[in-house]
Amino acid sequence: MRLLLVEDDNHVAAALSAVLARHGFDVTHARSGEEALQALVPEGAGFGVVLLDLGLPDQDGYEVCGKIRKRTNTPVIMVTARSDVRSRIHGLNLGADDYVVKPYDTGELLARIHAVSRRNVHEEPAPDAGSALRLGSVHIELPTRQVSVDGSVIQLTRKEFDLLALLAQRPGVVFRREQIISEVWRTSWEGTGRTLEVHVASLRSKLRMPALIETVRGVGYRLVAPAA
Repeated sequence: MRLLLVEDDNHVAAALSAVLARHGFDVTHARSGEEALQALVPEGAGFGVVLLDLGLPDQDGYEVCGKIRKRTNTPVIMVTARSDVRSRIHGLNLGADDYVVKPYDTGELLARIHAVSRRNVHEEPAPDAGSALRLGSVHIELPTRQVSVDGSVIQLTRKEFDLLALLAQRPGVVFRREQIISEVWRTSWEGTGRTLEVHVASLRSKLRMPALIETVRGVGYRLVAPAA
């Protein structure tokens, strides 16, 4: 797999590139946001994953992520020292597929790279035409992957939509965390659990309905259908 490593520290990049190469990756190193954007022309340039450090010398890493997502659907993993949930949600909203918080374990990083690449290859089948779900003021159009609340369209990322659609198809039913991760992220890797929590928090915020998705402690999540 070709991997684009966006990292301004040459020593860090050299060490990480050596590790990735030993695991079969063909690594291209970009030292700035502009280099990264140029490397992805045209249409992702055949890269399987972009590993994006947020501390870049020329542009904010979040800004670079947004520009990457406008150009290509290549999976992006953010590498950041910011561990707060708000920062992670912001990255996911800009189109990042996952994130790794520094300092990270190399094994964890490799697992995340393989996980996002599998998700990109195994796309979910399109729902039947005409399928739609209405839950109170929330309207979910499955064919067009569009969500609206009180008639106003809500912009969701691909995984946010998949998560909401899964829960909404069986309101009131508790979905185990493992089941959600398997069906939405198509992986059983335990580290994806934190990504699930961030996506749930992001959905609650975007839909402005904190009580819509209920946490069932120790089990998983369920969608609580709002009143019509």
